[in-house]
Amino acid sequence: MNKALLIIFATIGLDAVGIGLIFPILPRLIEDVTHTSNVASYIGIMTALYAMMQFVFAPMLGALSDRLGRRPVLLISMAGAAINYLIMAFAPRLWMLLIGRAIAGLTSANISVATAYITDISAEDTRARRFGLLNATFGIGFIIGPVLGGILGDHWLRLPFIAAAVFNAVNLLLAMFVLPESRTPNRERINFAALNPLRPFRWIFSMKGLMPIIVVFFIFSGVGEVYGTCWALWGHDVFGWNGLWIGLSLGTYGAFQALAQAFLPGPAVKLLGERATILTGIAGTSLALIAMSLTTQPWVVFAVMPIFVLGGIGVPSLQSLATRMVDDDRQGQFQGVLASAISLASIIAPLAFSSFYFVVQKQWPGAIWLSAIVVYVIAVPLVLGLHIPKAKTVEAT
Repeated sequence: MNKALLIIFATIGLDAVGIGLIFPILPRLIEDVTHTSNVASYIGIMTALYAMMQFVFAPMLGALSDRLGRRPVLLISMAGAAINYLIMAFAPRLWMLLIGRAIAGLTSANISVATAYITDISAEDTRARRFGLLNATFGIGFIIGPVLGGILGDHWLRLPFIAAAVFNAVNLLLAMFVLPESRTPNRERINFAALNPLRPFRWIFSMKGLMPIIVVFFIFSGVGEVYGTCWALWGHDVFGWNGLWIGLSLGTYGAFQALAQAFLPGPAVKLLGERATILTGIAGTSLALIAMSLTTQPWVVFAVMPIFVLGGIGVPSLQSLATRMVDDDRQGQFQGVLASAISLASIIAPLAFSSFYFVVQKQWPGAIWLSAIVVYVIAVPLVLGLHIPKAKTVEAT
């Protein structure tokens, strides 16, 4: 593998580590700067702010990389990430943490630039493998992040941010000397109207029958936000977990999900079909969430991880089904709409779940997991009602 690819993979891996390392320590960090113990609403705001910055700036960074070149945009995003973590390492006030988290969301929107860079330097027959490695790198980073954040945060609450700043600074220095430009920048003016992140939604209403599957994507993505928003709060409130145990539990969850999505969806779809596989994923996740809502024993969390695995087969099956909902010449546009729906869910869901946790925190913290099931239930009739086109067959030549 060439050096440029290693830098790109390191950048995306560090983005994922940065997303994950804050989860185990965020409740204590906010308590430290606000001097209040009920911090659920603040966590929802910070999580939603991060997602909103990604939602707004991902298309803009991609367009700027077309205009200015991939290299300068990537270097600026790496520098911004290092500065962000330094801000969060020493921020004494909540508003400074919010600024740092906003910068983190902006810089992590560079995945669109990283994807374009790989496309530039890869032959068509190698792109699928390299994109697979990119996704795997992100997954590994998301597993490492919570564990690293928990371990370092138990030594000093601000230490994870200092470590992340150092990692990003080293990656920036390497990129400055190793990362070449991958394309000749064009000199056309940027069409800023085309960068409106809400623009793809206009297309939804011109196509009949697409709204149900887009809503299902929105629901799945929204439910997925409950873990990053409430897991650390719940683990501390119910079990008295420190950062290490919160990080280990989140890392274990991430590892099981990654393995499930890598190996189970294909066989499950062949055995059950796409619709039944999606419903099986909902059922498996719901069973695990019910167990978590009722337990007072920490070992139960790790014991239900294999049941959570069933939840990992739902999203890939849904993605596979979605590709058959529109013609080939509109795949890119449709996938853009789905990406926008997922991003929008990442903004709205943390605010909703954190607000609900604020209400139930003292009486029954585990009720947060039942609220996720309630949202899932909305998706069931939509999945049952989806019109599933027949799979296309390709004749051998």
